[in-house]
Amino acid sequence: MNTFADPLRHARLVAADKIAIIDGESRFTYAQLADRCARLVAGLRGLGLRKGDRVAILAANGHAFLETYVGVPAGGLVVVPLNSRHAPPELEYALRDSGSRVLITDRPPGTLAGAVEHVVVLGEHYEALLAESEPVALGAGVAEDDLAGLFYTGGTTGASKGVMLTHRNLIANTYHWLTLVPQHENDVFLVAAPLFHAAGSNSVLGTIWTAGTQVTLPAFDPGAALDLIARHGVTETLGVPTMLAALANEQLERTRDTRSLRMVGHGGSPIATEVLRRCCDAFPTAELIEVYGATELSPLATILLGERALVDHPRARSCGRPVIGGQVRVVDLDGRTVPPGEVGEVVVSGPQVMRGYWNKPDQTAKALRNGEYWSGDLGYMDVEGYLFLVDRAKDMIITGGENVYSTEVEDVLYRHPAVLEAAVFGVPDDRWGEAVHAVVVPRAGHEDIDPEVLIEFCRERIAHYKAPRGIDIRLEPLPKSGPGKVLKRELRAPFWKGQDRNVH
Repeated sequence: MNTFADPLRHARLVAADKIAIIDGESRFTYAQLADRCARLVAGLRGLGLRKGDRVAILAANGHAFLETYVGVPAGGLVVVPLNSRHAPPELEYALRDSGSRVLITDRPPGTLAGAVEHVVVLGEHYEALLAESEPVALGAGVAEDDLAGLFYTGGTTGASKGVMLTHRNLIANTYHWLTLVPQHENDVFLVAAPLFHAAGSNSVLGTIWTAGTQVTLPAFDPGAALDLIARHGVTETLGVPTMLAALANEQLERTRDTRSLRMVGHGGSPIATEVLRRCCDAFPTAELIEVYGATELSPLATILLGERALVDHPRARSCGRPVIGGQVRVVDLDGRTVPPGEVGEVVVSGPQVMRGYWNKPDQTAKALRNGEYWSGDLGYMDVEGYLFLVDRAKDMIITGGENVYSTEVEDVLYRHPAVLEAAVFGVPDDRWGEAVHAVVVPRAGHEDIDPEVLIEFCRERIAHYKAPRGIDIRLEPLPKSGPGKVLKRELRAPFWKGQDRNVH
């Protein structure tokens, strides 16, 4: 097994003068990227850091983020990517919990400066650190089971958890990705999702290993993303469903030349079939693929290829089959594999499974059992090994003793032409325990849509007990996390204030 230094070493050997990164008007070859990573590690060592020390980064997508993400682990240090959407107390918690000694950032650190020994501000300070340092040999003394990164995730029910991923974990994920989604030296990958999230960093090592080019987008904007695709001949990109929906809508309304695209991937949450269909219309040259996993899985568990051909097939609702090299089971409460078609919890094993949660042995023991990661996702497998997710365990609604999967109801709502965004969740109900409720953002020109029309639309397509009993029309976008996932907890919280809600 390899470490982070190996993709960089290989790319420098076979494509030293090829453009590795396009960041705005800046260009960096693989020779320059390798040199800058080596100088960054040298500069950090000059600050007193030694093997295993933590280096946090809080910044927008750009060449410095890529240099930090790859170079820090390649030099035997541990990278700690911070979620730029988090509030200062959450960021300070991650810095102190991880024991980060250095913070690299593109913004005034404010109170965060007190949580670390050194702050390196991107721009002149960062460039001076590199210029004043002699490059060191990357990979020396670094082993595959060394920690490569701490990735903070969660925080909805308490302090966020630092997911410990080793070189072995992240290199295995790269193998899994490249085995099923081959990349080549002529590929241009648009890094549109934030690099602190798995959707943004999933393809970083694979693109370097195959000597492709990465184009960074500082903050997601559908128009800006499409402009970069057209300008640089982008061939691949990956994002969460909300990003794909925005890209498709923008492309269908204000068309750019996206004929270079050959792959558009999505993951992070289920995608509505209607969003998938719009993507097929918007990007006719691109194959669509779905990936499923979690930060704890480095992040891939399954991949669904060829979605364009499946859009009108029941398997369009699948998230694919296990990656080559990993294993996926659906189990009951006792950990027994359930028969095909039966819903249970999704558990994953393989070299991509995290080492555990930093400083959280109890939560680690709950998530990792007998070498398997218990995901908290509910799903079932068909007879050919295709995995179908039905919901997060915490998002499943139990109304009158019946299980309702919010994703199924959302998929129906997205079929209505007036619906731009939809989120479904359970609210307290004296008679039924929980009632199905939805929040809908209408498309332009449909702001006066009657909620009763949408409720009846659902009742005509799914069982009445699954249809929303109430729908709120919201004219501003749904609240989203940094990676773009809808924050249902924020929508659900006002309804449950002062009440207990069991997590199923």
